[in-house]
Amino acid sequence: MGVKLANLLGRRAERETVKQLLAQAHAGHSSVLVVRGEAGIGKTALIEHAHHTAAPMGFRVESSIGVESETQFAFAGLHQLCGALLDRLGALPDPQQAALGVAFGQRAGATPDRFLVALAVLNLLAEVAEETPLLCLVDDAQWLDQATAQVLAFVARRVAAERVALVFALRDHGEGDVRPFSGLPQLRLDGLGETDARALLAAAVPTPLDDGVRDRIIAEARGNPLALLELPHNTQPTQLAGGFELPDTLSVPHRIEDAFQHRSGSLPAETQLLLLVAAAEPTGEVALLWRAAEHLGIAREAAAPAEAAGLLEIDTRVRFRHPLARSAVYRAATPPDHRRVHSALAAATDPRTYPDRRAWHRAQSVLGTDEEVAAELERSADRARARGGLAAGAAFLQRSATLTPDRATRARRALEAARAKHDAGASESARELLTAEVGPLDPLQRARLDLLRAQIAFHLTRGTEVPGMLMDAAKALAPLDAALSRETYLHALDAAIINGGGDAVRVAEAALAAPAPGVPTRPVDLLLDGLATTLTRGYAAGAPGLRRALEAFRDSPHTRSVQNSQSDSWLWLAGRNAVAVLDDDLLYVLASRNVQLAREAGALATLPAALSFLSITSVLMGDLARAGELATEATAITQATGGVPLHHAHVILSASRGDQAETTALNAIIAQANIYPEEGVEVSLAQYAVAILHNGLGNYAAAQDAAARACRSDELSISSAGLPELIEASVRAGEPERAAAALERFSSRAGACATSWALGLQARSRALTSTGPAAEKHYREAIEQLRNCRIITHLARTHLVYGEWLRREGRRQDAREQLRTAHQLLSDMGAEAFAERAARELRATGEHPRKRTTQPTDALTAHELHIARLVATGATSREVGAQLFLSPRTIEAHLRNIFRKLGITSRQQLRKMQLP
Repeated sequence: MGVKLANLLGRRAERETVKQLLAQAHAGHSSVLVVRGEAGIGKTALIEHAHHTAAPMGFRVESSIGVESETQFAFAGLHQLCGALLDRLGALPDPQQAALGVAFGQRAGATPDRFLVALAVLNLLAEVAEETPLLCLVDDAQWLDQATAQVLAFVARRVAAERVALVFALRDHGEGDVRPFSGLPQLRLDGLGETDARALLAAAVPTPLDDGVRDRIIAEARGNPLALLELPHNTQPTQLAGGFELPDTLSVPHRIEDAFQHRSGSLPAETQLLLLVAAAEPTGEVALLWRAAEHLGIAREAAAPAEAAGLLEIDTRVRFRHPLARSAVYRAATPPDHRRVHSALAAATDPRTYPDRRAWHRAQSVLGTDEEVAAELERSADRARARGGLAAGAAFLQRSATLTPDRATRARRALEAARAKHDAGASESARELLTAEVGPLDPLQRARLDLLRAQIAFHLTRGTEVPGMLMDAAKALAPLDAALSRETYLHALDAAIINGGGDAVRVAEAALAAPAPGVPTRPVDLLLDGLATTLTRGYAAGAPGLRRALEAFRDSPHTRSVQNSQSDSWLWLAGRNAVAVLDDDLLYVLASRNVQLAREAGALATLPAALSFLSITSVLMGDLARAGELATEATAITQATGGVPLHHAHVILSASRGDQAETTALNAIIAQANIYPEEGVEVSLAQYAVAILHNGLGNYAAAQDAAARACRSDELSISSAGLPELIEASVRAGEPERAAAALERFSSRAGACATSWALGLQARSRALTSTGPAAEKHYREAIEQLRNCRIITHLARTHLVYGEWLRREGRRQDAREQLRTAHQLLSDMGAEAFAERAARELRATGEHPRKRTTQPTDALTAHELHIARLVATGATSREVGAQLFLSPRTIEAHLRNIFRKLGITSRQQLRKMQLP
């Protein structure tokens, strides 16, 4: 019985799962499966079964195998999987072609965002699958390099309507990083049942076994197929006859590895050294093996005993019997033998074709330090980072630092390695690297070290000490790097605002007291000055400067220059402060540009936050349907990239819709999350949403409490948006003194802003706190001002409160006019609680409000509505797919559903439809 067939004994359910997966993909419904289990449990056998099953069904099969010693080579696993598909690269849009070409080192260019590379791979697989179904098999995925793992996990979450199946095999017990694959459909392989285990053991050991020995082997192997196949071969015949016993202290994979070590250790010394060469070189290139062997004086005949022992197979590639055999050989060797072998491999590796592999082998061959090798590794790190391999670059830099003899140079490289690790998302590892003594640093390096420690602390803990750490770093940087010092002050100020707790004013005072930068003023400098002035000297003093900063961001040319890219990285903060100064035009431009730039760069790590903020902007502008589409897209991308869930757009959207259950649930999630400080921005923003909800529902005491909590935030955008909620709630709750105090605070802001948004809300708030003709004057002024801006939500709410006032004044006919307008606007935008409030008031005037007519588009999901809008503009499926990070085939599948729900058959009909 063949080994692979034997490994599938007792796997009927698993084989059926594979069969269904392939059938689903063949029918045009993409499928993904993660096979998990301990080493030797049969994952590779199941993957090979999938290969053999797929071939007769017409599938094209491509595969990749993760190798533990290759994790430092960026995109190595991805190139292994996609190399044979690159003849279809020309079918991709130019930015995606460039991203994949740079990632694979085939062309020069700007460092690509890893998720733009992922989109390119998604579309490459989809292009191939247009001709024939495609099965992608990835074994030992726990040992993929980080860049490959992130890309393939993204692709696995975004395939939908392509004839593509992806199967990943992951080893248990904490080996490698499997986090990118969490949440994908999973199949766990457990040990074989006793009957199947006995059948497999009988196939592995042709000689009769003593019953006690057989029972002992079955018990100790715990159903692991590889253990059942390998452990008996490592035992003497006399032991099989009556004395076989395995140590209870070792796990089954360790026992198997020990068995492989025992078997390899019995081979001739020359053969053992050749095995070590093969174990140290993960590519499996036969010619490279023989070149290295020649350097060591090993004859090719030395391979025969290893092949005869079933440890190694040399054909078109060099293959070990199992990854445990490779690791057993490598771990059993002595350090001097390791260095000899890596030295030979470095000498045998072409420095022009594979400079990074050569550098890595040279590094493993060094005893002590070696500046030449360290410098070569640093160049490899630069190449890796230029291709988008941040984790690979960090690994090269860390090893480079270890090999550096000069303490100052070693310190510089260690600092760069820590920065690269943090940028790659390995902040814990970066912190550990900085905890060690990095060596002598010059003042600028020391300041950068302090800055990095602060950034890591904020990322990991959001601790209250972080703003002070950032402020100290900014002070140290001031005489050394004025531009970086200014940005660090802004980081410190933003961290203090986000955390809450009262540090913001202290940081702002320090920023204003810092020496003049001595560099040309940038938008980011104006933003720092505007924020710091507002927090220390009051809103009226700071708002004009804050507006100038936002106008500078708006007017900044959209280019790839360093200065503009630095400004672009602060667009999200600029957008937030457009709410602070209540400027709807600046808000719309900055929020939209932030999304546009993230889309163009394929920056999926930052796009969800940009989409979420544009969603909140859309709520303010009365387009709740659009807001829902954006929030849904943000969530989908966050799930695909494994990012931290963002709840703020959803909680504000649900509150504006009047969905009490959803708003309460989301607010509870935010309130209970340990990472969010009680006085921080996230909690305050959720309280702002709760205030909107309860003002809509008419629960004014609850709205007042939530709005008051929100307005205590140092975040200017929340207090500017929250004060009108507090004023309305306080008036309706019968607390005019609180309303008057909030109005005084808001009026000072409105006077400093002088925008239609600000003046309109000021007038409405004055109307709420007034009586008689003065109140009506203010209501009319509010409507006139709000008509001149984009903030439709508050225009509709102003018609509502004006109509409520008119009804209480006994002017039923006038009230109906205002309430009808309010009800229609609020119903059309989907603000159900406020719309129902308007409906109740209309009924009180004796008029029954019109019910909203059901539209065919109501049947569309937010995602489908988003696609419909884009297609209605004339965009092709490829263009829509590029914007939404989906393949054209998936867009076509969504379009078929959209057409069916809308009762249409063409894009032309869709363009003529009125979409909400």
